[in-house]
Amino acid sequence: MELTQKVAGEDPDCDNGDCANVFRTDQPDTIAIQGYLTDHPTPDGEAVVTLPERVLREAARALGW
Repeated sequence: MELTQKVAGEDPDCDNGDCANVFRTDQPDTIAIQGYLTDHPTPDGEAVVTLPERVLREAARALGW
């Protein structure tokens, strides 16, 4: 899967300036989320991440939702 466009992000609380982003991908109807890992158990190959609500709202607006 290739990330094709950053839709939203740039959490101002991120130490390196490239955290909590939402991307379009080259897969139809699929977005990718870059966030902060949690300790919640998940199946192999999956992870639960958190991101600031404002980043999710920004992404929803940018995607026309």
